[in-house]
Amino acid sequence: MQTLTPVSHKEYVAVLRPLLPDFVFKPVPHRLLWMIPHGLIIAGGILAIANGLGGIVGKLVAAILIGNSFTALGFLGHEIMHGAVVRKKWLQHLTAGICFSPFWVGPLMWRLWHNVQHHVHTQHPTKDPDTSATYDEYHRRPALQWLYRLVRRNGALFFPMLCFWFTMHSSQMFWRLQKVADPKTRRILWVERLIPMAAWFSLLLPLGWSNFFWAYVLPLFVGNFIAMSYIATNHLLNPQMDEVDPVLGSLSVNVPRWMDILHLHFSHHTEHHLFPAMSHKYAPMVKTLLRELYPERYNELPLWKALWLLWKTPRLYLDHDHLIDPVTEEIFGTLRRGLDPDRPEPVA
Repeated sequence: MQTLTPVSHKEYVAVLRPLLPDFVFKPVPHRLLWMIPHGLIIAGGILAIANGLGGIVGKLVAAILIGNSFTALGFLGHEIMHGAVVRKKWLQHLTAGICFSPFWVGPLMWRLWHNVQHHVHTQHPTKDPDTSATYDEYHRRPALQWLYRLVRRNGALFFPMLCFWFTMHSSQMFWRLQKVADPKTRRILWVERLIPMAAWFSLLLPLGWSNFFWAYVLPLFVGNFIAMSYIATNHLLNPQMDEVDPVLGSLSVNVPRWMDILHLHFSHHTEHHLFPAMSHKYAPMVKTLLRELYPERYNELPLWKALWLLWKTPRLYLDHDHLIDPVTEEIFGTLRRGLDPDRPEPVA
């Protein structure tokens, strides 16, 4: 097995940037128009549930549609906060705040968490807040031991966990940022979290508990599931690394074209890490270049296969290149590092 030497973000950009047209690096303001159909779907779905249209089946269909729109708006908010849609900071915060509101994530929190920490330190074992824990951490933290025994590799709880994962992780990041932020930043983080929570929970009184479950709680589960189906595959099969390599450290997933359009090309995650300020609209152009120039480094899988590999392998890193099941002590490789979910090896 050949171990590829990490290549820096700057080196990739030096090769790829001259091959792309200048217009792909400009904001795409009309992407904000996606807020209209998804806003109408959410409002229409809530009204349909409130009026009992279609009975239980109608409520279920409406909840799924609302949850999908929650996710699509979240993907748009992500693009907005990278400056790929509008440049003005106040407009970014306003529109992204609306898009993120179902998940109680504020724009400042997202910028500090995602733009500043995750993108700068992708897959670093201690600096990236979105990478999986290490085996050493597992032995030091009883909460991790409980979690990894509850959600076992190949276990029945992995896919249900996707329904809660994003909300749980974003809540963890909220409290983590509270510990390190200055007083002014803490106040802003609280305001940006409490306002959307109050707005969505204000539906409880007019809808009642039962309809509120169908109109918001179940859609939130659906939104978590769809979002984490992408987010969990972005990096968690890749090796950890001390020197950030945005191509070796990321994974793009392939989905049907209609789904890619509906989810704003969020599937193109490696492309996004190379050019975060580029609209996802142009990410397929970068994919074509990566396939041609870096076939031995570029990672892409069908979404269903990436999810299957996540289910078949553990989420604890034994070292940078290997994952370990803390219960059976079997070890597995990572992408480009001998990943084979059907051939685990015992710890030596």
